[in-house]
Amino acid sequence: MEEYHVENFGCRASRADGEIISAELRHHGLTPALSPAQADVIVANTCSVTAQADRTARAFLRRMHRENPTARILVTGCYAQRAPQEVAALPGVHAVVGNSHKALVPELARQAAAFVPLAALQPAPAVYVDDAFAHSDLAMPEDGWLADAAPRGQTRPNLKVQDGCGNRCSFCVIPATRGHSRSLSLEACLRNVQAFTAAGGTELVLSGINLGRWGRDLKPERTLEELVSVILSRTALPRLRLSSIEPMDWTPQLLALFRDHSAAPSVRLARHAHLPLQSGSDAILRAMHRRYRPWHYAEKLRSIRESIPDAAIGADVMVGFPGESEALFEESFAFIAAQPFTYLHLFPFSARPGTRAWQLAQESPAPPGAVAPRTARLRELIAVKNRLFRQSFLGRELAVVTLHTPQDAHPQAVTRALADNFLEVRLDARVPANQRLSVRVTGLTDAGLTGSVTA
Repeated sequence: MEEYHVENFGCRASRADGEIISAELRHHGLTPALSPAQADVIVANTCSVTAQADRTARAFLRRMHRENPTARILVTGCYAQRAPQEVAALPGVHAVVGNSHKALVPELARQAAAFVPLAALQPAPAVYVDDAFAHSDLAMPEDGWLADAAPRGQTRPNLKVQDGCGNRCSFCVIPATRGHSRSLSLEACLRNVQAFTAAGGTELVLSGINLGRWGRDLKPERTLEELVSVILSRTALPRLRLSSIEPMDWTPQLLALFRDHSAAPSVRLARHAHLPLQSGSDAILRAMHRRYRPWHYAEKLRSIRESIPDAAIGADVMVGFPGESEALFEESFAFIAAQPFTYLHLFPFSARPGTRAWQLAQESPAPPGAVAPRTARLRELIAVKNRLFRQSFLGRELAVVTLHTPQDAHPQAVTRALADNFLEVRLDARVPANQRLSVRVTGLTDAGLTGSVTA
């Protein structure tokens, strides 16, 4: 029986794509390899949001070719869409399949695993990319992108309900690599959620490239809060978590749903809000072509904290955008320090070819050597905020879902669990994965909490 390995890079939406590829390969009789070195076919599902993401993918591909030279390597995802010829030139690559043709990946991978000689049919790796796809009328798959109805190897799978983005942020290559915003139908969303729940699933994560835009392209037009409301009212899903949502899409109607469905002890709607920020400087946000100002963002956070008092609140923050002087960074730092964040995703600016910020980086780069110390200061700031947030739960009860906890990684009798407000809790007992429990917080770890099961 042929074996495969899918390596996912990047965001939740990208991982959701990889999960459906894996599910399709299993459906066609292939089995997951114990390691990439043992796989007959390797699918690299790449990201291209930064230059580092490209480098990481290239390093992986070169290493796979060294360690498993007989494997047939297929490359898909955003890097494959953005620079297919660059990817095709890497040693060992048999096919490059952009996001525009991602539906072909399972069949191509299945054929490659069966040693259909793809490379022999062409003088170079097969390349499947439509350069104009961002402007074409691509439909969402009819049945959605939930990899498996049953909660198999992943306790908290993603249901990708939206793809693409219509924003034109000056630094972002995603509109060119994923196309315009497209939504999975409400009916298909419900089928996926109902199948997941019937199979014993506990927590499902709604994801998308621009999740808050879900439904705007459907006929009739729908909204994200409508989707959330229908899932909560028409399914028995124990817990729903929403992934990243742009600040302008946190509507009063969405916050009302959180007030109604995130109260203990049931907590059906996870108390967790992630709003991309990028910068706390008004001048930098304008240069980024972001659609909000710092005061708009702060108002959203105040509304979220009032509606969901114990919520985890996170943001993406970019450091070193062109033109970010010391004064503008200090403005951003002060803004972030004043907000109720509990975690941050920090990353350096990376100039992407074809974007407006690529030219800005040539004209007005951030001061040399400034990015690392600025990032370090933000890490120190958020570490303090996160610890204070975790300390506030000592002695209190939290609703958690148990995660897969390999015994070789945790030989002592412990179980990893995730609270609805995004805090990891180390339980002092062995508990199977995918269990919904109430735990009492007993202490702090370096990055999470410890707890004991109460129910």
